[in-house]
Amino acid sequence: MVYAVVRAGGRQEKVSVGTIVTLDRLKAQAGGTIQMEALLLVDGEKVTHEAAALAKVQVTATVLGNLRGPKIVIQKYKNKTGYKKRMGFRADLTRVQVTEIK
Repeated sequence: MVYAVVRAGGRQEKVSVGTIVTLDRLKAQAGGTIQMEALLLVDGEKVTHEAAALAKVQVTATVLGNLRGPKIVIQKYKNKTGYKKRMGFRADLTRVQVTEIK
């Protein structure tokens, strides 16, 4: 089985062909393709981790669409002072599907 560990949105993701990954928002339209940087490549029993060899590896993914993450509620409260603050946050995300590792 061939898989790679790629850098995506400040995190590392383990991907193989056909894997659907949710990343931080990318500047790409739905149906477009993106290239991701490989940090590690496993091809059967062979593991590649040297920078010179990984420079030749390309991980290509197709953008499936943009979406928003779940709402996170942030609440602050201080006892006996009447201070309450409530705020929400939803992350902008992009869903991609890995199409090729070569």
